[in-house]
Amino acid sequence: MPLDQNDITLRLENVSKSFGGIKAVNGVSLTVRRGSITGLIGPNGSGKSTLFNIISGVERKFSGNVVFDGKRLNGLAPHKIFDLGLGRTFQTPRLFTGMTVLENAMVGAKNQRGESPLRAPFPKDWEPQEMEVAKKTQDQLKVLEIAQLYDKPPSEISGGQMKLLQLANVLAGDPKMLLLDEPTAGVAPRLAQDIFLSIEKQCKEKGTTFFIIEHRLQVLFKHVQKVYVMHEGRIISEGAPSEIVKHREVIDAYLGA
Repeated sequence: MPLDQNDITLRLENVSKSFGGIKAVNGVSLTVRRGSITGLIGPNGSGKSTLFNIISGVERKFSGNVVFDGKRLNGLAPHKIFDLGLGRTFQTPRLFTGMTVLENAMVGAKNQRGESPLRAPFPKDWEPQEMEVAKKTQDQLKVLEIAQLYDKPPSEISGGQMKLLQLANVLAGDPKMLLLDEPTAGVAPRLAQDIFLSIEKQCKEKGTTFFIIEHRLQVLFKHVQKVYVMHEGRIISEGAPSEIVKHREVIDAYLGA
């Protein structure tokens, strides 16, 4: 049964992107259901991160259409897309080295009064809100098991902990949808499971939609409702995890069996 338009958070229509004559993304069309956890898998170099860059506005020159929550995103800058409620993480975390872990996580919160040049000189106008943001952020850091690092600079934490901090940062903005690019890369197996349990909880309790690139299929497949498979810039298969693992084209291109 086709999805009702109101059930769709993200829709891509024939999206393509070339670099030097090579099509990194080649005619991709897909939909992501509102309030779902959807996976995107494929070999290295298949175009997954480029696709996320297009959706999030990092790559602004492409053909086709990207529609989020009924709004066309083509040509919008990343901060404008973030303001609409679409956040993302990167394979390599992008953090502020001059800030602590807690401060980095708090940056993602929207509409902070203290950021206004007119309000900044008057602490009484913004300090209560900042304390509220700090408390909420600390709770998220506890869930991700990095609360004990709150006063450390990013240079003093591990690569896996940087991944978790980046996730805390985007969650602080209460996004409608998150694009997660390998959220468990460099993270211990037990914590990888905890991250996905946290993602599942966020989805169920707040209705946040997740679209996730992940190479740990044994973890991903436990939590997603649908999976898209990319190979050489194209979507070659889609379906439930139990269906995907049986597709011959997927096995040949990615699973290697």
